[in-house]
Amino acid sequence: MQVGADPIEIARNLLRCPSVTPAEGGALAYLGGVLSAAGFAVHRMTFSEPGAADVENLYARFGGGEPHLMFAGHTDVVPPGDPKTWTHDPFAAQISGGVLYGRGAVDMKGAIACKVAAVLDFLAAKGPAFKGSISFLITGDEEGIAVNGTIKLLKWAAERGEKFSHCILGEPGNASELGDTIKLGRRGSQNGVLVVTGKQGHVAYPQRADNPVRGLVKLMTALMDEPLDKGSDHFDPSNLEFTSIDIGNPTVNLIPGEARARFNIRFNDCHNYASLKTLVEKRAGAAAGKARWRIDWEPSNADVFYTAPGEFTDRVVGAIVEAIGRKPELSTSGGTSDARFIKDYCPVVEFGLVGTTMHAVDERVPVADLQKLTAVYRKILDKYFG
Repeated sequence: MQVGADPIEIARNLLRCPSVTPAEGGALAYLGGVLSAAGFAVHRMTFSEPGAADVENLYARFGGGEPHLMFAGHTDVVPPGDPKTWTHDPFAAQISGGVLYGRGAVDMKGAIACKVAAVLDFLAAKGPAFKGSISFLITGDEEGIAVNGTIKLLKWAAERGEKFSHCILGEPGNASELGDTIKLGRRGSQNGVLVVTGKQGHVAYPQRADNPVRGLVKLMTALMDEPLDKGSDHFDPSNLEFTSIDIGNPTVNLIPGEARARFNIRFNDCHNYASLKTLVEKRAGAAAGKARWRIDWEPSNADVFYTAPGEFTDRVVGAIVEAIGRKPELSTSGGTSDARFIKDYCPVVEFGLVGTTMHAVDERVPVADLQKLTAVYRKILDKYFG
């Protein structure tokens, strides 16, 4: 592999960029320079949305033919917290004992570095014989509210006439060892607030008041008692989890006038947004009795995605087996990702590094894993364009 395609060097340069959402931090500028030098047409766009921070993104393409393989990812990272709690500075990209430390090492600057290294090596080997297209679609707000990143970058690309054949997203979905998991799908996510209205009064005279806490507990129990479904052919059962109870009452002898509980639903392909809300509200209504209640549903862009196994997934599996000798499980577990947007443009699978230290203090990746992942991506390129 050529020196300019060293995944360790690329990863370290990316990790030194403090690109905490929504800051670009120099990461996209660095990537743009590397890809431009390799012959990619590079575009950097900043998108805006009222009430949200501006976010810079990058799209780069090499070639004009078919098929067109997209490598997607994000360079933004979550805050590192107190740097003093880290063994190594979170933005120093230090290597110790064969392990690279830094915020974003696995989520997901490390995977981006491996993709870039593999693509540069592939193009150097192919030369003028390469007739397809390879692109990088890199966002800067995946760790944020995801309104000024991938969703708008894809729309921008489509309006330019860009068409994608398949996509590999570099999320760190491996459970414990590199090559143990490929994500073919993810459940959707929907947030809501259950609100019960009562009547304020003195606790010594409950007959003069209406305690909303009683109704809230009753409704929460009803919504948690029975599963939303039994799962589907491709997904685990949907689940509703309450995450906070907010009454806002500092006075111990005062019955409050309102009680709230926030919840999140991870839903499978048995539901869409409308049917899910109808199901939950029907269950709440059946259990409410005389309680006065409502559900304030929050906007969501986290829909279900699923890519059916086929020739594309077979190539990815084959590349993993050949590169590192492990056959991965095809999984739909875990939280949401930008694949929920990409699915509307082309089939997408997720394969990156091991996710055990993502978002954690001392986020880190073995240097050997970066080399192995680069070898996997290189094999995928050979099989895809072979």
